[in-house]
Amino acid sequence: MKPQLKIFKIGGGIIDHAPDLLEFLRLFAEVSGPKILVHGGGKGASDMMATLGIAPRMLHGRRITDEATLDIVTMFYAGKTNKQMVAALQSLGVNALGLTGADGNVILATKRPVREVDYGFVGDLNEESINTSLVNQLLTLGITPVFCPINHDGKGQLLNTNADTIAASVAKALSRQYTVALHFCFEKRGVLTDVADEKSVIPRISLFDYAELKESGIIADGMLPKLENAFEALQFGVDKVIIEHALFIDETLKTELCLM
Repeated sequence: MKPQLKIFKIGGGIIDHAPDLLEFLRLFAEVSGPKILVHGGGKGASDMMATLGIAPRMLHGRRITDEATLDIVTMFYAGKTNKQMVAALQSLGVNALGLTGADGNVILATKRPVREVDYGFVGDLNEESINTSLVNQLLTLGITPVFCPINHDGKGQLLNTNADTIAASVAKALSRQYTVALHFCFEKRGVLTDVADEKSVIPRISLFDYAELKESGIIADGMLPKLENAFEALQFGVDKVIIEHALFIDETLKTELCLM
């Protein structure tokens, strides 16, 4: 029987609101057994870009990353955001280690090729991207990895990778050794039919449901890459994927994904 592993991805407005982020980290610290945290960047990088007169560019929920944008997101994601989370977790008794993909060559990405859109310095992942040997060693030592959205190509180039993609890729790779539960946590209680109604949570979404919800426009923007990555994780052996509020406000209101 494979051991249990819980992977949490934290993003959205929770990262931008210090009290909520600290409460999430407190709850995360209480989770027993081996665990991994993956975080996005919040609005800090976009706010700094605006201050510098650089317009953030997004397409279908994904950031287009030119050279100037890469410099800023690296500072915010791999620097300020990651290290503040690690410091907070240490204060809560969690021996956390903040990582970019370049650290220990733990995640190796490939620069996205230019097709209809040039996404710039964005890294794509594949089934061999995750250094599962190193991650397993850290978990065995009781160290909790905290991944930010910055990776590398092995040739000296840093790359920006969607944090949902990182969480799903880590979950898929480790599902060979663990029974993995993947939790996408943010400021909503799950996937909503009406963004203005916090209680309009869809409790269960299958692949078929997802296609219909996407076609109708109920699911759009940043939720698209989240669900695309979530379903791919299920298809590649992840045991459970849940989308829920980061502060676990109401355990009855959350979205669980399934293939059928």
